[in-house]
Amino acid sequence: MVKAQVIDFFDKETNTFSYVVIDPTGNDCAIIDSVLDYDAASGRTSYRSVDKIIDYVIANKLNVQWILETHVHADHLSAAPYLKRKLGGKIAIGQNITLVQKTFSTLFNDGSEFLCDGSQFDHLFSDGEVFNIGQIQATAIHTPGHTPACMSYHISNCVFVGDTLFMPDYGTARCDFPGGDAVQLYHSIQTLFSLPDETRVFMCHDYKAPGRDAFLFETTIGEERTQNLHINSQISESEFIDFRRKKDATLSMPRLILPSIQVNMRAGNFPEAEDNGTQYIKIPVNKV
Repeated sequence: MVKAQVIDFFDKETNTFSYVVIDPTGNDCAIIDSVLDYDAASGRTSYRSVDKIIDYVIANKLNVQWILETHVHADHLSAAPYLKRKLGGKIAIGQNITLVQKTFSTLFNDGSEFLCDGSQFDHLFSDGEVFNIGQIQATAIHTPGHTPACMSYHISNCVFVGDTLFMPDYGTARCDFPGGDAVQLYHSIQTLFSLPDETRVFMCHDYKAPGRDAFLFETTIGEERTQNLHINSQISESEFIDFRRKKDATLSMPRLILPSIQVNMRAGNFPEAEDNGTQYIKIPVNKV
C-alpha cells in the first residue's frame, strides 16, 4: 500500500488543523478543512492561513485534485472557493449536506433562491464511496453525530475525522447542534474503531487538554480506542450517551457559529450581494 504523506497547518485563532495529503509516487494531493481568516468585529476576511497552504502547494509543484470538507464547520469559515480559484480541484462534502442546508436555510430565512440540494459543492460523497488521490485509494465514511453531514476520510493508512474525535485526553465532539445526536456519534466512533489499530488519526481541532502544554493533531485508532477519556472499550453505549448529553448541556455556542454556518453550507461562499452590492451575514436574535 502506498502511504500518504501528510503536511499539517495550524490556525491558532480557531484551533483548526488543515492538511495537505500527498501521493508520494506523484504530485497529486488533496486539501482538507481549510480556514478563511474572518474578523467578526469588522466583517473583514483575509487569507493569511490559507496562503500558507497555497505557497506550499506551489513550491512543491503539487496538483490539487480534491478540496475536502469533513462537515459544515461551526467554528471557522472555509477557504475552499479561494483554494479552487488559485489551485483548482473539486470541493466535496458528504451528501447529507442537504439536511444541514434545509435546517439552516430556514433559520436564516434564505428563501427559495437558496437551493438545498448540495449543488454549491462540486461533489457529494455517499457513505463508503471510494475515490483516488493520485494512486492512493481513499474512502469516504459517513460519521454523523456531531452533525448529520459529517464525513471521515480514510486515505491510505490515515483517517481524517473532522470533529468526531479529539485527542484521547480531550475526548469527543459535541452533539447539541441541530441534527446532532449522541447515539449516532457513539456508533460512528465504533465504525472508526473498527479500522486497524495502527491507522493514523488526524484531528480537525485541538484545545490542549488540562495539563498539556502543546497542541497535538495526530494519534492512532488503537490509542483512541483504549485511551479516549469519553469513549473507550471500558465505557458502555449508555454511559457515553448519558455523559455526552449532560456535557453538551453545559456548553456555550462557538464564537463564529453564525457566520460559519451561513458560509460553509454554501461551500465557503458568502451569501449573494444585495442590491447595494454588499454581502451580508445575518444574526438571528434569540434563536441559537
